[in-house]
Amino acid sequence: MTDDARIATAHETVRGGDVVELRLPADGAYLSVLRTATAGLAARLDFTLDEIEDLRIAVDEACALLLPDADPGSAMTCVFALTDHTLAVTVTVPSRTGRVPRRNTFAWTVLTALAGDVDTAVGDDGTVSVTLLKRGGQG
Repeated sequence: MTDDARIATAHETVRGGDVVELRLPADGAYLSVLRTATAGLAARLDFTLDEIEDLRIAVDEACALLLPDADPGSAMTCVFALTDHTLAVTVTVPSRTGRVPRRNTFAWTVLTALAGDVDTAVGDDGTVSVTLLKRGGQG
């Protein structure tokens, strides 16, 4: 998936806001960086503490779904699209199998319960992404 396609995926539902892209090694050791960035961006949108924590957990669960199938040594990309009270997050990794995560797992159940709208996609190049959309209580 190209950089433009990743940004377009995050922007499908959120238009007219800021876009932040974070690229990290596709390794669970770096998830704390992603959780911190997620919390900071959600706080910038005046999400409540509960909404921020839900979003942090949701992004963590999205990564838990993607990382086991990530190409070793590859990079994980996270694109955040922000508007007044909405944060769209797309996490993308190069995949060994090119299959979307299964939806009958505990991680998927947690993700959908916490994030609101969740979708998956496979790029032409075999990258797999999870996009979630969280609206703050103000919006």
